Amino acid sequence: MDLGLNGKRALVTGASKGIGRAIAETFAAEGASVSICARKADEVAATIASLQARGVRACGRALDVADAAALNAWIAASAAELGGIDALVCNVSALAVGDTVETWEQSFRTDMMHSVNAVAAAVPFLEKSASGSIVLIASVSGFEVDFAAGSYGATKAALIHYAKGLSRQLVAKGIRVNCVSPGNTYFEGGIWQNIEKNMPDLYASTLKVNPTGRFGTPQEVANGVVFISSPAASRISGAHLVIDGALTVAV
Repeated sequence: MDLGLNGKRALVTGASKGIGRAIAETFAAEGASVSICARKADEVAATIASLQARGVRACGRALDVADAAALNAWIAASAAELGGIDALVCNVSALAVGDTVETWEQSFRTDMMHSVNAVAAAVPFLEKSASGSIVLIASVSGFEVDFAAGSYGATKAALIHYAKGLSRQLVAKGIRVNCVSPGNTYFEGGIWQNIEKNMPDLYASTLKVNPTGRFGTPQEVANGVVFISSPAASRISGAHLVIDGALTVAV
């Protein structure tokens, strides 16, 4: 299937590793130009080089997405360098699991407000696109109660609701909005590798309840994200795509 992404322009936050990087690389594999951001300059540079090696235009910046001014500047600069924006993927999470003032503040500033601020900054460019798309990355923890109940789960639930509302608010501008909730996803340097090393009982119990007998991969999530961002998904808006290998039981 031709996703219609060749020559399109995609922005992905938190794209130097894990799910975000897989999303950026999958956009590039489909012929899209890509701009990324992440915290570490060396990782951003390495990812940009990898994307450019695929023969597409790629750019990016090192920044903290909780810094609204820096985030807005990156989006504006990306639009200028790429000649516009067709797709925005808000992927960054503070991964602030807990129920303390600190975890609530981190989750709100990073997971929630980076998405809100990125959308506000990108909409003026997306409405000029013939196939404008926004995808917010939430989590299965946002619609089922699990060990991440508290700041992380509640903020992810808010993102699911926010995406649905945006889909109605932006439809007249020709912008589609969807939400993707990954299940347990394992990658080098990711949260589940850290849990495997430091909380082996939690790792083992979580692996046990995955019906597939394994965790998901970043590429499996990226495939869904890039499809739903593409012109091939032109009728899909306001959807909540769960990519979890039948882990969750909610209807």
